[in-house]
Amino acid sequence: MVDVIKTLANMVNYFHDFLLKVNRFLGIDLNDKDLHFWIFGLIGFIIFIWVDIVFKKLAQWNISIISFIYTFTLMAIIALALEIMQKITGRGNMEFLDFLYGVWGFMVLAGISLVIKLSIAAFKKSKRIK
Repeated sequence: MVDVIKTLANMVNYFHDFLLKVNRFLGIDLNDKDLHFWIFGLIGFIIFIWVDIVFKKLAQWNISIISFIYTFTLMAIIALALEIMQKITGRGNMEFLDFLYGVWGFMVLAGISLVIKLSIAAFKKSKRIK
């Protein structure tokens, strides 16, 4: 997990330095805060447009799909934050498998919930047909 975070951090740092060099080369007077404003704004806006389109399509099927995606994302963030906290505090081991097992636990329980929901819906449908 530490290696994954270090690799991602190095990639972000490389991209950050590259943007600062391009900024200086083009003679644009943007400081670090300006770059954060524009880059995060642009990335966030592109993600928002994509997510909005996808979620509108998914909502036509079932709102539970959106609930699952939101909860999955939240659980992944919480699991990652917990692993980082363990590394910072030295309490526990920061391991990528811990992160995966935490997210997997949610997916298994969500899957069980889905099977129960579908079973109840099928049972109710069969009662109406009779």
